[in-house]
Amino acid sequence: TQVCKAANALKELGVQRGDRVAIYMPMILELPIAMLACARIGAPHTVVFGGFNAEALRDRINDAEAKLVITADGGYRRGEPSGLKSNVDLALESTSTIEHVLVAKRTGQDITMVEKRDVWWQDAMDGQSDNCPPEEMESEDLLYLLYTSGTTAKPKGIVHSTAGYLLGVSWTHRHVFDLRPDDDIYWCAADIGWVTGHSYIVYGPLANGTSSVMYEGTPTYPGPDRWWEIIDRYKVSILYTAPTAIRAHMKEGHQHTEGHDLSSLRVLGTVGEPINPEAWIWYHKYIGGEKAPIVDTWWQTETGAIMISPLPGVTTTKPGSATFPLPGISADIVDEQGNSVPFGSGGYLVLRKPWPAMLRGIYGDPERFAETYWSKYEGMYFPGDGAKRDAEGYYWLLGRVDDVMNISGHRLSTTEIESALVSHDLVAEAAVVGQPDPLTGEAIFAFVTLKRRADVNEDFGAELRAYVGEKISPIAKPKRLMFTPDLPKTRSGKIMRRLLRDIASGQKLGDTTTLADAGVVEQIQSASLESKDDE
Repeated sequence: TQVCKAANALKELGVQRGDRVAIYMPMILELPIAMLACARIGAPHTVVFGGFNAEALRDRINDAEAKLVITADGGYRRGEPSGLKSNVDLALESTSTIEHVLVAKRTGQDITMVEKRDVWWQDAMDGQSDNCPPEEMESEDLLYLLYTSGTTAKPKGIVHSTAGYLLGVSWTHRHVFDLRPDDDIYWCAADIGWVTGHSYIVYGPLANGTSSVMYEGTPTYPGPDRWWEIIDRYKVSILYTAPTAIRAHMKEGHQHTEGHDLSSLRVLGTVGEPINPEAWIWYHKYIGGEKAPIVDTWWQTETGAIMISPLPGVTTTKPGSATFPLPGISADIVDEQGNSVPFGSGGYLVLRKPWPAMLRGIYGDPERFAETYWSKYEGMYFPGDGAKRDAEGYYWLLGRVDDVMNISGHRLSTTEIESALVSHDLVAEAAVVGQPDPLTGEAIFAFVTLKRRADVNEDFGAELRAYVGEKISPIAKPKRLMFTPDLPKTRSGKIMRRLLRDIASGQKLGDTTTLADAGVVEQIQSASLESKDDE
């Protein structure tokens, strides 16, 4: 009913099939309603994460040539209202295609409403019919655009189609999570502004008739047990989240789960980056009660749906491994020349055959599409990730290939060194980058956050370096260690290693628009300038 009313409201505001609609909202119900209303009338949506600034919003509106923006007065973060409409007003000073702004009321804060352009959501809904026949679409018609940051140039508008995408997300959601739609309470603790939210909060779960939890807020506010209280209250049976969130809870301590019944959980999932074995074991032990299988999923905005993952109850898992490609997914690991590498070795992850939910292009830029994904190996999709297969053929993702360092001719994965650091009992989180070094080419620079209970002396740095040397090899010992209260992360929770690389090499910082907390970077940067090499 709500979707049909919203769809009719969009039509009344002049939105037609094929028009692009920008959506810039907090995690409130109007967000999925707006997405589905767009889909119903054949108007592709482009959701812009509510944590982005006016500049990022402007760039996405201009690239998509959006006709309408749907937003809210603001959202809540750590209990405080945070403005959104003010960013829209700023962005629209430098756009030419927007005709109307639809504004949902969330926080009640004072905002400016521009006459004839801006319309309150509730006013637009009032009096609308709850009948809106869906537009008949072709299977390859554009369902949505979602922008993902490029390494250099402007963000890339990833194109997803109607039929293939829906098939991919519904099938993977059903099978990867062993979904029982009549019984499960499912919670994907992501933000809809990212692809995880599109595929596994909105489209996949709704296509499968799933009862879901949707949450606006941070994992540890108003208290460190916030998530565990929600799981207990709603008897959540499937939890899908990012390793960063798991490590945030590890940092707070497992004692916060005590007093909450988590026995309803039967499947746990992770997404967004490789999970280090220590976090996997903590998640398994304290959240899953050592009985809930963990599905460590590898995929990306461009793939649309999960590609490599265990199947619960079917695949024997190993902490930190995404295990095997799903049925029908032709993944492989190849060397620089494109030849498959034998078991027990690593290289570049590729996909050899198409799959239903794959991206159909970069919006308005076919040359960049070809160059970014198809130019490294002829006839193979290259996602930009490194991986290795162990002796049994299990896939271990090593992160972006630009996260591989060359130390005296040895290729070392930042993921492996980070996992070694985090496996130390007192380490909560770690990020490793390469630092230019006149002797070895690159040197290992580790940024480390300790657990709250850690009480260490000045010798701890040497102890930690020796620990990594024992875990991996003496060549993997960080040349430089920096202890920091937090790490710079994107608003989706991924550690921004690019900024840490800039700090390590003393360069001017690159784009920081996606940072969750810019103060962290300034803090680390000033500490880096003051400190000397920890030899």
